[in-house]
Amino acid sequence: MMPVIELPTADGRFERYRLCEPRAWNGEGGPVGARNGGHRFDRIALAAAHVVADPLADVDPWLTPAIDWDATITFRRHLWSLGLGVAEAMDTAQRGMGLDWKNALELIQRSVAAARDMPGAVVFSGVGTDQLAPSPSVTLDDVIRAYEEQIEAVEACGGRIVLMASRALAAAAKSPDDYAKVYGRILEQVKEPVIIHWLGEMFDPALAGYWGSADHLVAMDVCIDIIGDHADKVDGIKLSLLDKDKEIRLRRRMPQGVLTYTGDDFNFPELIAGDAQGFSHALLGIFDAIAPAASAALDAHGRGDKDAYWKILEPTVPLSRHLFKAPTRFYKTGIVFLAYLNGHQKHFVMVGGQQSARSLLHLVEAFKLADAAGLIRDPDMAAARLGAVLRIHGVA
Repeated sequence: MMPVIELPTADGRFERYRLCEPRAWNGEGGPVGARNGGHRFDRIALAAAHVVADPLADVDPWLTPAIDWDATITFRRHLWSLGLGVAEAMDTAQRGMGLDWKNALELIQRSVAAARDMPGAVVFSGVGTDQLAPSPSVTLDDVIRAYEEQIEAVEACGGRIVLMASRALAAAAKSPDDYAKVYGRILEQVKEPVIIHWLGEMFDPALAGYWGSADHLVAMDVCIDIIGDHADKVDGIKLSLLDKDKEIRLRRRMPQGVLTYTGDDFNFPELIAGDAQGFSHALLGIFDAIAPAASAALDAHGRGDKDAYWKILEPTVPLSRHLFKAPTRFYKTGIVFLAYLNGHQKHFVMVGGQQSARSLLHLVEAFKLADAAGLIRDPDMAAARLGAVLRIHGVA
């Protein structure tokens, strides 16, 4: 018998909820290879991974990051064991929402080093300008120097780069030409082709108007021109606008050889599957939470079993849309909550105190949707841990 737990409802009542039988996912714990290694993936699949906070550190949590490095790297090994690559130190790791550049660099260094011990393991690491606070006095040259500092540090440890959008650049730029100047200067210097990350304002309000226009289609023209001018230095672009039509439009305009990585946590199964004119690879925060299902689905797709691909991923979409609902930037809370329920960390504490960013009812719904998608791997442990969270919120 599966455990039963009393859950609060939106109308102030309680309901008895019985958990589903746990699902054994094909490939869980198997060989690695996000770029067609041990798993039979026909898509590149990168999971933007969260960090595990250290709840015992004597710091002010809102001000000073404290990370449990062992648990954080162990979770990355879990992702690699499923054939997924890791997109490191990006917004899923609370970059700009609790994780500063100093700790981000240490995270990158540790992750890149750990990947060397797992043949086929892939890491791309976020490079930005977050050591530079946006202000009216910041110049384009300041932004370029900040990017250069981070690029030098990541390349020095052997890391591949995701070129993240810059809050400082969004504040300093006066026109699309300013974006062309900054990205041109940076791209001509990188040692290996990078993934450019266009992170929409729904993920970070400070990035509104990126590429010089509040109109995404106008901004797209600027972005495509910059990529076209430096296509030999661009592996691909990750688009995070939560709009499948805009992603398809961008994808069809990419220069030959430049990949598109979906960052659309609302529509990712359709975008990864693609159409007659192309498809998107994946660089997704939701892959942190649904890693076993993502791995099994991508393996099925690589074997030509499209029915299994859809059967696995379709139940994960309601969960993803719930976790990434507005305010989207708080999606990390649900990601870490599910990692806690599934035993990937011993506590539900986040860098910056972000465990408080979502309501109890939001977390309860995430639990139910994850269970319905077959993503609760130990029902007894998950029920006990959810019970502890309920008690903290005053629910007996």
